[in-house]
Amino acid sequence: MSTPRSPWSPVLWDVDGTIVDASDGILERLGITMRHFGHPEISRAELVHWIGPPMFESFQAQLGMTPDQAADAVTFYRSLTKDYTTGVRLFPGVADLIRDLYDAGVPQAIASSKPESQVLALTDHFGLTPFFTAIVGASADERTLATKSDIVAEALRRLRVAEVETSRPVLIGDRHHDITGGAAHDVPVIFVRWGFSWPHEAEGAQAVVEDAAQLRELVLLTGGDA
Repeated sequence: MSTPRSPWSPVLWDVDGTIVDASDGILERLGITMRHFGHPEISRAELVHWIGPPMFESFQAQLGMTPDQAADAVTFYRSLTKDYTTGVRLFPGVADLIRDLYDAGVPQAIASSKPESQVLALTDHFGLTPFFTAIVGASADERTLATKSDIVAEALRRLRVAEVETSRPVLIGDRHHDITGGAAHDVPVIFVRWGFSWPHEAEGAQAVVEDAAQLRELVLLTGGDA
């Protein structure tokens, strides 16, 4: 039997909208935050597109807040829960693919705009932490380590410190900021459609997939795959 292999090393993963669906809790907390700061509520269909980019950025871009106001909104939003795993679901087939990549010896890392402490809580909750050589998320205030470019750079740095080969990286994500963040470091992106993007956001991606089976075909080759 042929040993599975990957054309990529390492495989970097986004989290929200790529590995997990945490939308129920996120949208509930966003609604409470908007009411608290006196902003009209936004429909779920529109608000769902907030998921992915840093909240510090979204409060400014979507509500016109100043950086200081956005920082206050982020602090309030984060205060609404201490358990970021409640109601969170894995997208079908993704955890199995992560495990199979690990078993095939393919190095993997998380590169998420979600605060790193929350990312670790989620990977621990779903038993995925051991499969990643590095787990990188935003700083707690989403200001020190905030942009996707910064996060991708830090993930690659930690992987190199761990003596991981990083000459053929790929990032798997569901938002356009994944594409721009990867491009800053010549990291191509496989764009997944099951997340929270607008249709146009896949522009510039290396490839676009509709489900985990299609993703598997691109990142884990077996048998006669070229």
